[in-house]
Amino acid sequence: MTGNVVVVGSLNVDLIVRVPHLPAPGETVTGGEYSRAPGGKGANAAAAAAALGATTWIVGLVGDDDLGRWTRDDLAARGVDLSQLHTGSRPTGVAAILVDHEGENLIAVAGGANTELAGSMVRTSIEAVSARATDAVVLANLEIPQDAVESAAEAARRLGWPFVLNPAPARPLPYGLIGACRVVTPNQHEAELLAPGGVSGLLDRGPEAVVVTRGARGADLHRRDTPVHHQDPFPCEAVDTTGAGDAFSAALAWALSEGQSLEDAVRMGCAAGALATRAVGARASLPSRKEVEAMAGTTA
Repeated sequence: MTGNVVVVGSLNVDLIVRVPHLPAPGETVTGGEYSRAPGGKGANAAAAAAALGATTWIVGLVGDDDLGRWTRDDLAARGVDLSQLHTGSRPTGVAAILVDHEGENLIAVAGGANTELAGSMVRTSIEAVSARATDAVVLANLEIPQDAVESAAEAARRLGWPFVLNPAPARPLPYGLIGACRVVTPNQHEAELLAPGGVSGLLDRGPEAVVVTRGARGADLHRRDTPVHHQDPFPCEAVDTTGAGDAFSAALAWALSEGQSLEDAVRMGCAAGALATRAVGARASLPSRKEVEAMAGTTA
């Protein structure tokens, strides 16, 4: 079975500098090494889902510029369907990323064309996908305007498709949006920013589950009236953690699209997130289905 995943989110180009250590405020760190890589939370997730074998659409905007064309070429080569990737009037988004020798990072983003993604465009795009797919999981992030995220959730609800939200970068969210989610996937810091009360506050708003990713400590699956399910991390020597959260959410959405349980989907997400840290750049080491299943110890 091959699942269908529709990713609504950002597309950026990552400008990466590896440094001996991350700078403190006001500090200049020399001795860095520069590279460029395709990025953006939406594009990263779409590439990750496609690498796992999902039929994957990306809904978003790039600029009419060299970076936008480079972004299109990269996603097309990875097997992502670009029929709902549009061109905006602003430049393609850019992310400046500093990475230290332990793989930790600091990121600053200039949204560019991503800021033009309108709710009406998202609704039309998801409707176009529904003409080709009878079911799918819709995955969104917060590097796009609020109206676009809410429209993605509403379109998914109308079609009866699960909606998964990777709430990054975190900001307070309305009750209705959180309640429209089947799963919300904050990291351990984002959960407290999304709603008063953190995880319990999020669950009170109505999603089926909140999955808190904890990096080297694995992930916790929270549901109402159910004991917390903890997924241990998978051992992997981290070179660069950029994009690990995107790979996690993509793998979780992919697993759900294939009918796997939430527990198994979290396990797949942890395996994919670990494997995605093996090389510099958010898409440099995205794992295949075979790699994820081998690490997760399953043939699901």
